[in-house]
Amino acid sequence: MRIFLTGATGYIGAAVLDALVRAGHDVTALVRDNQKAARVKARGGHPVIGNLAEPESFRSAADAQDGYIHTAFDTTGGGPAIDKAALETIVQAATRPRTASSNGPKKRFVIYTSGVWVLGDTNGPATEEAPIKPTPLVAWRPAHEALVQSLSRSGQIRTAIVRPGIVYGGARGIISDLLKNAKNGLLRVVGDGRNHWPCVYDRDLADLYVRIAAHPEASGIFHANDEADERVSDIVEAIARHFMVQPDIRHVPIEEARNKMGQYADALALDQVVRSPRARALGWAPTLHSVAGNVAGLIEEFRSGQEAAA
Repeated sequence: MRIFLTGATGYIGAAVLDALVRAGHDVTALVRDNQKAARVKARGGHPVIGNLAEPESFRSAADAQDGYIHTAFDTTGGGPAIDKAALETIVQAATRPRTASSNGPKKRFVIYTSGVWVLGDTNGPATEEAPIKPTPLVAWRPAHEALVQSLSRSGQIRTAIVRPGIVYGGARGIISDLLKNAKNGLLRVVGDGRNHWPCVYDRDLADLYVRIAAHPEASGIFHANDEADERVSDIVEAIARHFMVQPDIRHVPIEEARNKMGQYADALALDQVVRSPRARALGWAPTLHSVAGNVAGLIEEFRSGQEAAA
């Protein structure tokens, strides 16, 4: 299939690009500059230089695709508004009438990337049917999820929303930040560390996107996590044990963390136990089942990723 991908050099998007190419799909990827374009081309994608904040820069490239996967998020400022404008542009391309010669799938698809933080504290296991109580940092996401879902209900296109847990693997993301901090000798934990983080390996997450894209009936919400139900303290202590010089572990009171990190602190303090039955119904099965049980391998990935980026 011909698939338009945003965020192809980002943490999630890069893994999705690799998985799509391995599966034989033709991927057009939105990138910001020539350097990123070269990286995408080397990995088998077809780069298009544009800017998520300027929909006209990629509108024509988004036409004539069979599917659309939106993993990008602009962190330079105005992220929610930029995300909405980009999503609306993608939706317009997906709903534009096909030419008579089109031989793609009967119904185009859009896969939107949200996240488990829209669930808030789960108070027990939360499936895709659980009510949402978004933490303030992502209070804008439910409206974007609703926009995507409304298109599926209209029957125009097939839509899916992926809610990843905290992604691990490679040299980016929250878990990699913990590895870096441990290497530097100090691990900070927001709160007492007894809260649970739902996590997912980046390559396993990418596999879910490919499965949703390929399944003609896959639509709706899909949670993506390894279901290890790990407490933050378990993760941090497992990381600390793998360093010859034991890092200090400091528990930061939530108010102090808010003063330094803003709403991000509340997101890190969420207590979430998440289940992914709809993803597993597609045959999706994580290959890694915990962070704590795979720290040695994650450290090697972290070091390799840092060296590659140097």
